[in-house]
Amino acid sequence: MAKRIEVSGLHAYYGGVHAIEDISMTIEPRSVTAFIGPSGCGKSTFLRTLNRMHEVIPGARVEGKVMLDDEDLYDSSVDPVAVRRTVGMVFQRPNPFPTMSIYDNVAAGLKLNGVRKKARLDEIVEESLQGANLWNEVKDRLGKPGAGLSGGQQQRLCIARAIAVQPQVLLMDEPCSALDPISTLAIEDLIGKLKNLYTIVIVTHNMQQAARVSDKTAFFNIAGTGQPGKLIEIDDTSKIFTNPEQKATEDYITGRFG
Repeated sequence: MAKRIEVSGLHAYYGGVHAIEDISMTIEPRSVTAFIGPSGCGKSTFLRTLNRMHEVIPGARVEGKVMLDDEDLYDSSVDPVAVRRTVGMVFQRPNPFPTMSIYDNVAAGLKLNGVRKKARLDEIVEESLQGANLWNEVKDRLGKPGAGLSGGQQQRLCIARAIAVQPQVLLMDEPCSALDPISTLAIEDLIGKLKNLYTIVIVTHNMQQAARVSDKTAFFNIAGTGQPGKLIEIDDTSKIFTNPEQKATEDYITGRFG
């Protein structure tokens, strides 16, 4: 069941460094929201606050609220590991477990969650690889190492691994930046299919990609060196790219930035 994310008054810090300041937004279920903006504006930091990955960095902390439907993800009673099961993540570079087979890469999270029956594991592994549009390419070599796949296949394997544990939200941090154009289109096509089941948030430096895959786009920026990143505006992607409210957004999209 895809869930709505409500963020209010969010600040993130790395030690004494104020990384992002006072961000509030709603991320709708069964949709794709893209984060764009210059390097260092806090897009990836903000993405990592949505599943509490930010706090694994020593000295990092967050103020404000992140609500997943009616649950406060930062409430003291909430287990961060459970949050990361509910809010899955796909990283910039494909990172399959190098010593594991394709099958075991997908099944790893399931086994950690206590799924032991071979028939059930087989079923979910196949469903997840089908969901990641990878099954037909790997079904005859499930016992081979995941690291032996091409870059684009590895990234789809990582998506299969993320969706195997049935998250409600899928975060993607520049999932295509290390891929060739054909693999990039395969991932974009996959994102379009997955949004029927999940709430998807993607960080991308590729504005054409944001325009192609997302329903909403959020533009982040910084006032100057050493300043925290801020959300400048969020709106329907078509409006952000054709008629943004803020001049800074228009300047960035048209290449007049900086």
